[in-house]
Amino acid sequence: MKLTKMSHSCVRLEKDGRVLVVDPGGFSEEDAAVGADAVLVTHEHPDHFDEGRLRTAMEANPAAEIWTLKAVADRVSAAFPGRVHTVGHGDAFTAAGFDVQAHGELHAVIHPDIPRITNVGYLLEGGKLFHPGDALTVPDQPVETLMLPVMAPWNKISEVIDYVREVRPQRAYDIHDALLTDLARPIYDRQIGALGGSEHLRLAPRDAVQL
Repeated sequence: MKLTKMSHSCVRLEKDGRVLVVDPGGFSEEDAAVGADAVLVTHEHPDHFDEGRLRTAMEANPAAEIWTLKAVADRVSAAFPGRVHTVGHGDAFTAAGFDVQAHGELHAVIHPDIPRITNVGYLLEGGKLFHPGDALTVPDQPVETLMLPVMAPWNKISEVIDYVREVRPQRAYDIHDALLTDLARPIYDRQIGALGGSEHLRLAPRDAVQL
């Protein structure tokens, strides 16, 4: 399985000639989802869900499909009849040839005065990779590669470190990093790497690795 990091929380996964894209939002590249056979969206916030990027991908590939939670599905189903699937915690499905399980129900708390929205993370290929969206959800099975939300209005570095410790992946790659400046990255790299207990890695946008 090939993992390509796009900007912020968007990742592209390729296996057997098919492409799965997670969270092509407004902070990711305009073509982040182009060429996708399937798109997964974790929640409705615009840095994870951008209707324009979805429309571009769906029009480029008339066979492409979307899996997402109800809040997003309600906004795009009419535009793509029969191609949008609503999922929630506990669901299992196949998208672009990838086995996917949905984990989690709510977005992390940003502030007590801000109502929490729904959020679902996606566990791929029986634990080979987990993308949690905007939550620190811990799947009920081992994770090889964790996509780690490293910098957000709703987290702090101690929570990020404890999340890595709790999930105990073989490796963790940074996502949700558009707000993290290059000046501060070495601090996060050093502390998460030293204290998280797992190999901590990051990729520049469009860099790729084989998992």
